[in-house]
Amino acid sequence: MKEILYKLFDSHYLSREEAKQILFNIVNGDIPDTQIASLITSFLMRSISVDEILGFRDALLEMRLPTDLSEYSPLDIVGTGGDGKNTFNISTSACFVVAGAGYNVVKHGNYGATSISGASNVIEQLGVKFTTDINLLRKSLENCHITYLHAPLFSPALKAVAPVRKSLGVRNFFNVLGPLVNPVQPKYQMLGVYNLSMLRLYSYIYQEEDKKFCIVHSLDGYDEVSLTSQFKVSSNKGEQLFVPEELGFSRVSQEALYGGDTPEEAAQIFRNVLNCRATDAQMNAVLVNAAFGIQTIDQEKPIGECLQIAEDSLYGKKALMVLEKFVTLNS
Repeated sequence: MKEILYKLFDSHYLSREEAKQILFNIVNGDIPDTQIASLITSFLMRSISVDEILGFRDALLEMRLPTDLSEYSPLDIVGTGGDGKNTFNISTSACFVVAGAGYNVVKHGNYGATSISGASNVIEQLGVKFTTDINLLRKSLENCHITYLHAPLFSPALKAVAPVRKSLGVRNFFNVLGPLVNPVQPKYQMLGVYNLSMLRLYSYIYQEEDKKFCIVHSLDGYDEVSLTSQFKVSSNKGEQLFVPEELGFSRVSQEALYGGDTPEEAAQIFRNVLNCRATDAQMNAVLVNAAFGIQTIDQEKPIGECLQIAEDSLYGKKALMVLEKFVTLNS
């Protein structure tokens, strides 16, 4: 590991196989926390390469708990995190709106490492018990069109590095890995990233895998469609630049998307959204992300039609009914 660290400090890149072996060594307990922290920090000094990210991804997928839900052709909506904005749980809320519209969603998430509240914090606040029971996961999909995978239960490496990530408190390559290691490997993926280099990195990876994807980035640094600025969308159809006003939305302030100071506050905002009691800024941010999630599946639908479907799900209380069923089934 010392040799690997010196190699990284000298600005050399790891091979795909080297990166893969490092993750195996971390999970086996062969690398102390101080060296794991050094490894993570080294990747803050330069961009991670495609081979490095694929090597780390290969190891996580090889060690994951196999979970086959391919018959449901599901979508995952997730952000890399690490944008430093501490928004409320927009992608998690959007998942329930998409499920309310009748599309299957397998949400892969974790506790917040660089934010107050990750998806798992909010889901847990609702009283949901995390599970790896494939029958219960299927039952949730069949009854609610959504199921939730708490990442550490399915990927032991993520659990192994969680304390170090939390203590560092800064974004790192595990933020990059999260969207790539959903154990279901869903057919459709909507992903939010915090900068344009990440958008292009993921675009390359998804194109190589022939995945149906949509990657979004707000140009002022959000890893989701925030409606605070112009935003870029990369998909199987290429790249597009959108302006909120073109989609019928007013721009919102960063403060309007604040996620609260505790997981309890974050969970309350989440409930307010699905109960249609949130602010216009919060509701609109969820709607637009849900719409692009729907378009990831129905790629021929124009975004305006996808927005109408999302609005019907949210304001028609279909998303709320899905949430209530989901909590009942999974508590």
